[in-house]
Amino acid sequence: MNRSAMVGIAAGSALAAAAVTGLAATATGIARQAIVEQRNATPTDRSLIGPYGSTRSMNITDEAGYLARMVAHDQEAVTAARQLRRSDRPQMRALGASIIARQGADLATMRSWLDKWYPGRSGMATGYQPMIRDLSELSGDALDNAFLLDMIPHHMAAVSMSQQLLMSGRAHHSQTADFAIRVRDARHAEMFRMQRYLGQWFKGWSMPCGMRK
Repeated sequence: MNRSAMVGIAAGSALAAAAVTGLAATATGIARQAIVEQRNATPTDRSLIGPYGSTRSMNITDEAGYLARMVAHDQEAVTAARQLRRSDRPQMRALGASIIARQGADLATMRSWLDKWYPGRSGMATGYQPMIRDLSELSGDALDNAFLLDMIPHHMAAVSMSQQLLMSGRAHHSQTADFAIRVRDARHAEMFRMQRYLGQWFKGWSMPCGMRK
């Protein structure tokens, strides 16, 4: 691992720890909100909502596992973000386009690393559990609200997985360490953006004390 990667890990560890703690509380609150929606929904709506809006336990044991899980994770995000092309809000359409462009490029990069460094292991995350409900039948406020409720914890999982890899020292290639730092920091920032939208438009959950941005 090169010096810049080590400096980035050290500089970001305190911030990431605070982010993981504070935003986990926010993600938990959002998950509870999703569960309330599930209970109050009609039988038809309930099939669309699903038991999502929650973070999942994703233990990272090695670099290959991180890359494979992130491929499945980011593919789900890109699929969901495509639905925002139908959003009535320009901010949400821009958010969706940003996720598609950035994470689409990340997918190509991670797949190339898996093929190069760990041939035969690219499909090791076949047991990935979805974190985002089916958005295809939603529109208007329902689409935007559901996307935000599910994508904030989804980003939280990516932050957590990246921090696990960095702090465990299991990134065997400097490229992967640099990538994990970027994922951690960029998605942490994007979580605040989505949290602001949730609060502005849907009176969503406020940031825990000390975590405002």
